[in-house]
Amino acid sequence: MPSPLAQKLNCYVRLSEDDRMCLADAMGPSRMVAPRTDIIHEGDDPRAINVILDGWACRYRQFANGRRQIVSLLLPGDPCDPHVFLLDEMDHTIGAITPVLLGQISGSAMRDLTARSPRLDLAFHRESLATAAIQREWTVSLGSRTGIERLAHLFCELHARLTAIGLADGNTCAMPMTQNDLGDAMGQTSVHINRTLQELRGLGLITLRSRRLTIHDPAALARLAHFDAAYLHRTEVDRIVAC
Repeated sequence: MPSPLAQKLNCYVRLSEDDRMCLADAMGPSRMVAPRTDIIHEGDDPRAINVILDGWACRYRQFANGRRQIVSLLLPGDPCDPHVFLLDEMDHTIGAITPVLLGQISGSAMRDLTARSPRLDLAFHRESLATAAIQREWTVSLGSRTGIERLAHLFCELHARLTAIGLADGNTCAMPMTQNDLGDAMGQTSVHINRTLQELRGLGLITLRSRRLTIHDPAALARLAHFDAAYLHRTEVDRIVAC
C-alpha cells in the first residue's frame, strides 16, 4: 500500500525508491485513534512527529468556556509539523475528526532521515513552508473574505489537497466535517454555516450529501472564493486560478 506521507512529499520533490524506503523505516508502529478524541494536548511534550496516515484531524485552541477555534485541518499524509520535536511543549491541541490511523516518527529518526536524504530534507522544508502559506490564507479568509467566500475557499482548498494525494474522485471528495466543525474553522455559528451551505447549493455550485462534497462548477466556485491554488506550492497539482 503506498505511503500517504511519501505521496504527499512527492508533490513537492520527486522522491526516489530509496527515499520511500527510508521513510517507511523511520515510521514507528501505527495506532488507531477514535473520532472526537485528542491525539496530543496543548502543553504536552512533542517528542515525536505525528503523521496522519488515514482519516481527518484538526489543530485547535479551546477557551475555558468551551469556545473552540479550529486553526488547521490535517488530511492523510500530513505530518503534524516535521520540526515540532524541537519545541518544549505543544501550543495547541490536535484532535481526530474521524477515526484516524496515526503514525509517528521520533525526533532522532527525523534528524537521521533528513541527514541521509537531501531530497527528503528539501521535501519536509517545502511541506512546512506550504503549511505556513495555508495558515496565511486562512488568516486572509477570516479577516477579509465574506462568509460565503470563506466556505467556498475552504471547499476549493480541501478538494485541491485531496486531489494531490489521490483521494478525490473527479469533482467529488470526502467531507466528514459537521456544521459545528465548519463553524469552528470559519469563525461562524453553525446556523450561519447552514445558511451559507444552502446559498452555495442554491447557486448550483455544490452538493453536500452523505459526507461527500461534489463541486459542480470548480471554476465558478474558485471565482467566488478568490481561490488561487498557487499558495499550496505543489508541483504536481493543476492550479485553479480565479481573479
